[in-house]
Amino acid sequence: MIFYEDVEKVRALANLPNTADELREIAHILGADEDSIYLGERATEKTVKALKLSGTEVIAFATHGLVSGKRSGFNEPGLVLTPPREGTELDDGILTASEVAQLELYPGLVVLSACNTATEDGSPGAEGLSGLARAFFYAGSRTLLVSHWSINTEAAERLTTELFREVANDNEIGFSEALRRSMKTLANGDDLRFAHPAHWAPFVVVGEGQRVAQSEF
Repeated sequence: MIFYEDVEKVRALANLPNTADELREIAHILGADEDSIYLGERATEKTVKALKLSGTEVIAFATHGLVSGKRSGFNEPGLVLTPPREGTELDDGILTASEVAQLELYPGLVVLSACNTATEDGSPGAEGLSGLARAFFYAGSRTLLVSHWSINTEAAERLTTELFREVANDNEIGFSEALRRSMKTLANGDDLRFAHPAHWAPFVVVGEGQRVAQSEF
């Protein structure tokens, strides 16, 4: 796990543009209220652990994803949240895979709009999806949107928000088809910066639970 002495390394990670807009737009499409969006000082590891998420049908994280062993001091895959002033075992700014596995989640959709969220857990010979993805499934989720490599934050914003628009506009499709349509929109759109597969191909829907209607984060 990440020990609290490393909280300064978490604080040193770069801010990500577009993530706040991404979460606000997803909430808007789903009809969720402002209180369901956790940004800045509200988006802490302590908050996540305290929330009752077993009735929350959509959970979306837009942040840094950490791969085990890729950065000094980070020896378990995890999601970066707002770090506290002083790290503790309860809150050091990283929601690790082992901590995710202890959550109680609704069997709905979890969006991990972050880099490398479909990667392995870091153990020798580990397979893909054995890290964060497996932890969220263990916690109760049935469907995940995850990434296989590093992502551009603006491209991620466009892809995830378009996915939810597709679902909202066609109640006959699932998340996998909505992702396919979202990818097609990005690839064929007027903004040629995001036409290359590097910007949309890393994302994949794993599992396909029932469709849902509200969000957190």
